[in-house]
Amino acid sequence: MIRLEGIAWRAGSFRLDDVSMSVPTGRYAVLMGPTGCGKTTLLEIICGLRRQSAGRVFIGDRDVTHQPPAARGVGYVPQDGAMFPTMTVGEQLGFALRLRRRPATEIAERVDQLATELGITSLLDRLPQHLSGGERQRVALGRALATQPRVLVLDEPLSALDEELRDDLVALLRQVQRQHGVTALHITHSRVEAGQLADLLFRLQDGQIREVTP
Repeated sequence: MIRLEGIAWRAGSFRLDDVSMSVPTGRYAVLMGPTGCGKTTLLEIICGLRRQSAGRVFIGDRDVTHQPPAARGVGYVPQDGAMFPTMTVGEQLGFALRLRRRPATEIAERVDQLATELGITSLLDRLPQHLSGGERQRVALGRALATQPRVLVLDEPLSALDEELRDDLVALLRQVQRQHGVTALHITHSRVEAGQLADLLFRLQDGQIREVTP
């Protein structure tokens, strides 16, 4: 479950005021809204990458408002994939586990499992500059899932892909979300994409969020 209670955030003239929402455990929610309305800011607040001025964040039954990102159990897929330029695909997939000082055998097993599941086994020795857009997003998804998070948040992960690749990745996202049982919150501007993915659909506008019919 993802639950936001009374979230407030301000930067200059921009503000979010008393934003609340809830995504039940195991559901795939999509968040839409105009450019600059604060969608990415909300994802970063959920991840702990940005600190709200008021309100609380819950992951499952835990209040994680004051916990650091690594302790929240959230996997994050940023819009551009945010690849480390000098790391191979295999190193990218294992990065979070190495930070947590997991045993080398466990890391290798997890990397192999994710690469097989995401269809990127042949890419494990490649650097990011040798990946296509679709391949980069598969790697970013695998990296976010490496620590087996309870929640997955995705910031327009398909926006740079052509229609055929987007359809393939939509199917993969649905498959992965169900297989791992994660609660997902996905930002998009595409109504088609939202219709393909959303169990729940939210719209953020003028600093307020409301649930709408998918």
